[in-house]
Amino acid sequence: MIIRKTNKEINLMREANRIAAIVLEEIKGKIKPGINTYELDQWAEERIRGLNAQPGFKGYRSQNRVYPATLCTSINEEVVHGIPSRDRVLKEGDILSVDVGTIYRGYYGDTAYTYQVGTASPEVQALVNTCRQALMEGIQAAVSGNRINDISRAIEKHVRDRGYEIVRELTGHGVGKALHEDPQILNFDDGQKKARLKPNMTLAIEPMITNGGWEVETLKDSWTVVTRDRSISAHFEHTILISDNGPEILSRI
Repeated sequence: MIIRKTNKEINLMREANRIAAIVLEEIKGKIKPGINTYELDQWAEERIRGLNAQPGFKGYRSQNRVYPATLCTSINEEVVHGIPSRDRVLKEGDILSVDVGTIYRGYYGDTAYTYQVGTASPEVQALVNTCRQALMEGIQAAVSGNRINDISRAIEKHVRDRGYEIVRELTGHGVGKALHEDPQILNFDDGQKKARLKPNMTLAIEPMITNGGWEVETLKDSWTVVTRDRSISAHFEHTILISDNGPEILSRI
């Protein structure tokens, strides 16, 4: 069941997502060659708590697994759920997806951005730009009265027109009092008629694309998802509100 939020709930989600957006904006200046992802994670946890929220991912349980960190920090071929570590030191030319979740008075914020470490190659830059714009294309299709398929089709068209592949096993989702709510939001159209979008739905839209194959696998840490062919992956995410006046991006400052 897709949960439509009350105005009070929406305002709490606005704050949760505003805090997540602040973290993503401020962490940008800390991402540089030589820093390890554990340092980024420690900073992010302190910053979130300083803004009167809680980390949304730390302690999250899924299939008897418990996520151990505040951020998901996924480098190069890592698609999502990369665990921050002192051993994961960023290098010139890497790309880093930072996914941040927050909880404010019981409601979640969820957003992600892929950063370049130093200067990425033109090929990697094109991949990142395509994923970022695919997110915006999906958001623009998130209009009350449209179907969830319209979001999926808009993302898929933008990505495939530029020759990239879409990770199929991972999707966007509803978000609110739980981190993952209905509906599932594919980044490609599977041909099945999905629910219509209605005002006061809150959705996390998050394309994940690669410059190789779409197949992925999970590493032995039980969390980190990587491309099977070790091709480079990019990931962007916003939490949005469906309204009568069009989609509102909540995960902005």
